[in-house]
Amino acid sequence: PFEGVAWTPRPPQGPPQGCFTCISKPPALRQGSPILSPSSAIYLMESKSCKGDSLRPAVPCKHSVEKKTMTNPTTVIEIYPDTTEVNDYYLWSIFNFVYLNFCCLGFIALAYSLKVRDKKLLNDLNGAVEDAKTARLFNITSSALATFCIILIFIFLRYPLTDY
Repeated sequence: PFEGVAWTPRPPQGPPQGCFTCISKPPALRQGSPILSPSSAIYLMESKSCKGDSLRPAVPCKHSVEKKTMTNPTTVIEIYPDTTEVNDYYLWSIFNFVYLNFCCLGFIALAYSLKVRDKKLLNDLNGAVEDAKTARLFNITSSALATFCIILIFIFLRYPLTDY
């Protein structure tokens, strides 16, 4: 009943060419096209996937060339560094502070261990790693010197200097 009145059949076309971004865009009117009334706009309606009609010029897809750079600009993914991998040596520092505090090295190691925890909370990964290295160094030094002194004390208790 509507044939020839408001409907003009178009030749069948194959699948739309181009990428999804170009196909899903609404049709763009050419410059200088007349403004249509709603009743006459039915005559020029088209599907979004139709590429070869009179309203949209046949332009090659610009996205097919640049597939590496095609991203969604509205999606933002924030990736924070995993600060759980930074060891703070807190228990070792407390042990050295309480039992093996040789020349206050255990106290210094405990202070650096607390600095590591603070920097992990602030997501300062580089500062946390540096302070963790310093805390480990002071813990190793404190443990080694205290162990060496304990061994010397046991040796001198077993073999007093009066025997030499």
